[in-house]
Amino acid sequence: MSSAIRIEEVRPRVERFAAHSHIRGLGIRNGRVEFVADGFVGQVEAREAAYIVVKMIREGKFAGRGVLIVGPPGTGKTALAIGIARELGPETPFVAISGGEIYSLEVKKTEFLMRALRRAIGIKIREWRKVYEGEVRSIEYRYGKYPYNPYLQRVLGATIKLRTRDEEKMLRVPAEIAEQFVELGVEEGDIVMIDEETGAVSVVGRGESGEQYDVSVRRRVELPKGPVYKEREIVKFFTLHDVDFSLARQRGLVSAMLFGFAEEVREIPDEIRKQADEAVKKLVEEGKAELVPGVLFIDDASLLDVECFSFLMRAMETELAPVIILATNRGVTKIRGTDIESPHGVPQDMLDRLVIIKTKPYTADEIREIVSIKAREQNITLSKDALEHLTKIGEEHSLRYALQLLTPAYIIAKEKGKSVVDREEVEYVKRHFISVRESVEYVKSLEEKFLR
Repeated sequence: MSSAIRIEEVRPRVERFAAHSHIRGLGIRNGRVEFVADGFVGQVEAREAAYIVVKMIREGKFAGRGVLIVGPPGTGKTALAIGIARELGPETPFVAISGGEIYSLEVKKTEFLMRALRRAIGIKIREWRKVYEGEVRSIEYRYGKYPYNPYLQRVLGATIKLRTRDEEKMLRVPAEIAEQFVELGVEEGDIVMIDEETGAVSVVGRGESGEQYDVSVRRRVELPKGPVYKEREIVKFFTLHDVDFSLARQRGLVSAMLFGFAEEVREIPDEIRKQADEAVKKLVEEGKAELVPGVLFIDDASLLDVECFSFLMRAMETELAPVIILATNRGVTKIRGTDIESPHGVPQDMLDRLVIIKTKPYTADEIREIVSIKAREQNITLSKDALEHLTKIGEEHSLRYALQLLTPAYIIAKEKGKSVVDREEVEYVKRHFISVRESVEYVKSLEEKFLR
């Protein structure tokens, strides 16, 4: 296949924990965990344990098991889970949910968990397509009268000139393709790709000879090599849930045509998922697809009940299963839905299947470093006195509380015309926004006046 070039079409992953978007890995350098690296500060032992888990997963020796991260609030449990996913690879799907979410939906608990599990398994599908690709050198549209309104014109087609480093070709395209050029706002200098079979047009980026803008929505790319008409390997990224949902909707359309009603996709039947699994396995065996197991992170795991834990235990032992990571800040507590007490509110038979990693409260040095990093991220300049005061607040109350005071202190300093946040501003906002510990003490002091 001459001039075969590989394109990656990667779907963006939306993560709900924006506060941890700076985590890029576990901070491993030359096989060792660095104190400050990849967005992490401290928690060296926990990160070392997580890295051992990563190596077990890479070697295929983690089947039938999961991870439980335990530690006080604000000690980096979510960040650790994201770090594991990042360490497994940039394409690794990461799905984060809270144990309490499963009780607030219209679908069954097990259906919600199954969807989360399937969203955490990626599929890369490869296919060779015949395409026209090149930089747009010129484009001329042909217009005609609109059939339903004589005062309007419509695009009847277009003539475009595409060029690569090795060839230049003039193409005449029909209205369906020309309309896509108009909708996408294609200009001279854009590099485009036209699928010969479907007629789908995509803008790859802005070419070298195209006019460059100070602010542009098109990324700059190199001029393609080879002929304009060529075969390309297209790689598309989906999840197992995408395949499930697509097949379920197709069945709904068939029901609408046969019986006159459309079936709403609330719960996906088991036979649909089996059909999806068979189709994906066939593509993998033929070498047309590749599975990308991801990470399902369940925070507040103590909120799950016995039914959920039983479901997750079965899921861990299936062929198509992501890495399941649970997190909790509970000690010995009742398993939800029972009167049985268990460590972390997790049944014993589930605990036996989990590798447990502990996170510790941050030290003063770690708190100081984290506050400094967060301040730099928000372009906030702290005086040495303010930094030390916030570090002390983090020690006495919590790291999260210290970080919450950063932005309001900066706003107060800015209103005073100051470019540096001092201890004075930190102390001012601390009086107005109290910590959890202070809130409890306040309630206790006025207990008789509060409603019961």
